[in-house]
Amino acid sequence: MSAQKLMEQFNLRSHLRFNIDEGNIWLDESRMLLLHASALGALRKELIQSLGVQRAKGLLLRMGFESGQRDADLARKLTGTGEPYDVFLIGPQLHAFEGLVKATITEADIDWDNGTFFGTVDWQGSWEAESHIQAFGVGDQAACWTLAGYASGYVTRFFNRFVVFREEQCLCCGDDKCSIVGKPAEEWDDQEYVKLFRPDNIDREIQELREEVSSLRESLGLQRGRGDLIGESQAFRSAFNLLERAADSPINVLLLGETGVGKEVFAHWLHKHSSRAEKPFIAVNCSAIPHDLIESELFGVRKGAFTGAEESRRGRFERADGGTLFLDEIGDLSLSAQVKLLRAIQTGEVERLGDDKTIKVNVRLVAATNVNLQDAIASGKFRSDLYYRLSTYPVNIPPLRDRKSDIPLLAEAMIAKYAPAYSKTIKGLSDKAAHGLMEYDWPGNVRELENLIERGVLLAPNGGCIELDHVFISGAERHGEVAVGKEGIVSSQASEQEVRLAEKLLEDGFDLGRHELMLMDMAVQKADGNLTHAAKLLGVSRRQLAYRLKNSAEKSP
Repeated sequence: MSAQKLMEQFNLRSHLRFNIDEGNIWLDESRMLLLHASALGALRKELIQSLGVQRAKGLLLRMGFESGQRDADLARKLTGTGEPYDVFLIGPQLHAFEGLVKATITEADIDWDNGTFFGTVDWQGSWEAESHIQAFGVGDQAACWTLAGYASGYVTRFFNRFVVFREEQCLCCGDDKCSIVGKPAEEWDDQEYVKLFRPDNIDREIQELREEVSSLRESLGLQRGRGDLIGESQAFRSAFNLLERAADSPINVLLLGETGVGKEVFAHWLHKHSSRAEKPFIAVNCSAIPHDLIESELFGVRKGAFTGAEESRRGRFERADGGTLFLDEIGDLSLSAQVKLLRAIQTGEVERLGDDKTIKVNVRLVAATNVNLQDAIASGKFRSDLYYRLSTYPVNIPPLRDRKSDIPLLAEAMIAKYAPAYSKTIKGLSDKAAHGLMEYDWPGNVRELENLIERGVLLAPNGGCIELDHVFISGAERHGEVAVGKEGIVSSQASEQEVRLAEKLLEDGFDLGRHELMLMDMAVQKADGNLTHAAKLLGVSRRQLAYRLKNSAEKSP
């Protein structure tokens, strides 16, 4: 069942009340707090730095555990004697409703009678991962501790048996998502982790605490960048490790990746960290130079070779002698230029246009392209022999959508770059802006991010933060926000047609139970009595449909 349907079924929104006059927010009988995530993140950071990783981790796990148990009690209260799995499913929706994370159960092996449990859950939009990355960057430890504690407390309350969830993947480790695994506490091999759920006495000596904090700071003192190359995600590190191995060698490198991923920045780093660093770095964008001029640009021209050639001129190969020649968009070279380039690579010699004298050059070649050269070879647009010369050492640079955990680090560096240029002091990104950047798909990759950050610096007030509307002027990428207005809470994910239908149903009074039964009967008829097919039409499980039909039949006179 979708999150939206669960929210409607259990009517969570009707239990949320804002009492502004008294300064209270209530979710049923529980008082809630609307806090700045950045403030809670600052407290979290201070706990880690003051107590050390393990103690802070245990404290946050236990805090989440308590919250999960309270929400389990709330779920039972709101749903009464509903089907156990339906009641159980409201937990992930409560977590999302409270703005902490979007949870999707991916596996659930549950025996209610025997109290056995095994489950896996994927998380999207974890506030804790975003906060940890902003504070410490990407490291080697999963860090969504309050969220894992919440899941453990929620399930433990349901089963009356100690169930523990542990994070197996985390954005904080450079993984592409956060996910958790849960099972009874005694089934975990790592009992040291289980012990963190039990309160301990902070009675160790001050010196031991200082050593722990010192160790923490050392372990979290992550390298925020490698020169102009910034990133700690797994995808970035894989590409960088390949680049690093090739740096101080003469091997030709082929950089592959979409437009805007930063191929020239990678090429610059390769040059700066090679034995040729003191020699020239010459870059050529092969797609920006007309085909009839590319050969003279690469290999030079002799005086009088053609009309307008009033003096001899060195080409890019000669200018890069002893250093590095970067050929960007190599796939756009004309076939005639490809022939001469292949010869230059093979012999280490070039001939200026209109000259028959060969010139020896010592050049390290780095090429880059965003096109599939294999397809270009198949279509006759690129020479296979040149490809094999260039592709001795290919390095795939990941698109930004595959390394989103690097966005906070990149944004921080870009703000530091552009703020002085605009004579501004910028505190950073607002929470909404940071979330919006993480949710965006980035078709233009790092180049697009840099453009948006520069625009944000320009539009942000001096001394303030970059807001969401500063980077996304059109207001795009809101990603299913929920707004509270005079009419109540309305999901932006609902289509206009759905909203109009709902309004029409509510005009003259609406019997939810009667309409639900009518929809179930219609679905069963349409599926010719097959409950499994009927359940799919309604977006519920077969078990849920059977339970509701049975419950409706028992209530009927």
